[in-house]
Amino acid sequence: MLGVKYLTEAHLKGFEKYKYNSIDKGFLSVYVMHPFWNKCVEFLPMWLAPNILTFVGFLMTVVNFLLLSYYDWDFEAANPAENTVPRWVWSVAALNILIYYNLDGMDGKQARRTGTSGPLGELFDHGLDSYSAVLIPIYMFSLFGSDDLPPIRMFFVIWNVFLNFYLTHVEKYNTGVMFLPWGYDFTMWGVSITLFLTTVIGPGIWRARTIFNLSMANVFEIILIGSGIVTSHPIIIKNIYMSYKNKTGKMRPFLEAVRPMFPFLWLFFFTTIWAFYSRNNVLSLEPRIMFILFGTLFSNIACRLIVAQMSDTRCDGFNILMWPLVATVAVSCFPWYEQVMGSEIEANVERWIVQGLTIFVTIAHLHYGHGLVREMCSHFKIRCFKITKPTPAEEEMQPTAEIV
Repeated sequence: MLGVKYLTEAHLKGFEKYKYNSIDKGFLSVYVMHPFWNKCVEFLPMWLAPNILTFVGFLMTVVNFLLLSYYDWDFEAANPAENTVPRWVWSVAALNILIYYNLDGMDGKQARRTGTSGPLGELFDHGLDSYSAVLIPIYMFSLFGSDDLPPIRMFFVIWNVFLNFYLTHVEKYNTGVMFLPWGYDFTMWGVSITLFLTTVIGPGIWRARTIFNLSMANVFEIILIGSGIVTSHPIIIKNIYMSYKNKTGKMRPFLEAVRPMFPFLWLFFFTTIWAFYSRNNVLSLEPRIMFILFGTLFSNIACRLIVAQMSDTRCDGFNILMWPLVATVAVSCFPWYEQVMGSEIEANVERWIVQGLTIFVTIAHLHYGHGLVREMCSHFKIRCFKITKPTPAEEEMQPTAEIV
């Protein structure tokens, strides 16, 4: 496994030609956050590698996940009888989200400032963001609890987050331009403010009822899903359409243009079957591990798409890590297992399968991510977490890429 290579010659040659192209029209981002980050980055030492900022920011989301997992493994803390999360935890989580968000905004500026902009930085940044796409929503579920937001509805909320993240990269795959979603900035501030309010007022506020007797969890779902449908998806479709109309994009045939959606839809299909038809309703038994499993698989699919769109190569139509998922769904959901084994699969057995599959997929994905970084560092003769001065020959080889 150590000798596996994930990048082909076509990938590496594509990275050499890559230039970052983005458009950001978000009011909060353009007029508030970018001027703020421009000032903050001036205080950073010139020896500090931008990927360190990216990685430290990502670690803040991991710390939040571990902290809330310790106090609220089963998403029961918000229920009045449980309420096991100390108030200080919400403050720490809010602060960590702000650290993640601001470091994510400053890493590209530090790269340009130190002359180390390149495709590795963008791949590293967006690859870790794809993992945070599952880590961050999970915090919010601890606010509402499984009574107001049961696991099956959490499942669809998380998939909405996946869709919003993924479509942005499908858009870039076809247009060559990263149109930065303005809703991201409001989401990060919204999550942080919500967590701070929980510290001050207590989690009980999120169990209140609103108009039409909607719970706060219902309002959260409506806002999150509705904002994507109204403010994100139509704009993405329009941008792709205009790139074809004006002949400014990649001009791929229809099946090639929608090819990135195939692994995404396959993952949604198999996980939905498992969520609804598990013989033991395993999503309710192990919701946190199931979400991490789905998020890890999603991150691997997203990272492979990011590699394809940055290197201008053909993306995968199916993800290899889904084969064990397919086998697990077959065992967990369909009656042939009873016919062969003579008994139903027990709940504990299915839980062990979920845990084992999650460990396997996580190790495989981390190996993939490590392999990508190692191969790109070797090809471009750079270090991921250390700024090195390139020779004149290496400097000519370096592509230009900026991260926002």
